[in-house]
Amino acid sequence: MMNLALSERNVYEDFDLESDVLYFRIGMQGLVSFHGRNYNIKKRMTAELITQLIGKSSFYQISSNCYINLGKIKSISGGTIYFGTDCSESKQLTVNRRKQYVIQELFRQRSADSQLRQTP
Repeated sequence: MMNLALSERNVYEDFDLESDVLYFRIGMQGLVSFHGRNYNIKKRMTAELITQLIGKSSFYQISSNCYINLGKIKSISGGTIYFGTDCSESKQLTVNRRKQYVIQELFRQRSADSQLRQTP
């Protein structure tokens, strides 16, 4: 039983961008703040690593320094992006109407692509 607890992954030290991070913000001098469901982690990164991070297709830029994980969005309404199932207890970000429309279009494209892949 003790081995099971030790073998679990420590999200604070070793997190996966695609599955753990809801959104991230890029700060001054390479400081990147990652926001997950129950945590916020700040890491200093090189310019090369930040460029790779920004280039990932699963993240979309909603402001000059903020990128959201499109796969983790649960709903969008009234200019607010919700990352959890319950709107009152989930992490959320505000977004302007133009970005909200673009994100909704990306959702439509993703759902159409996933339906095409599932059809035999």
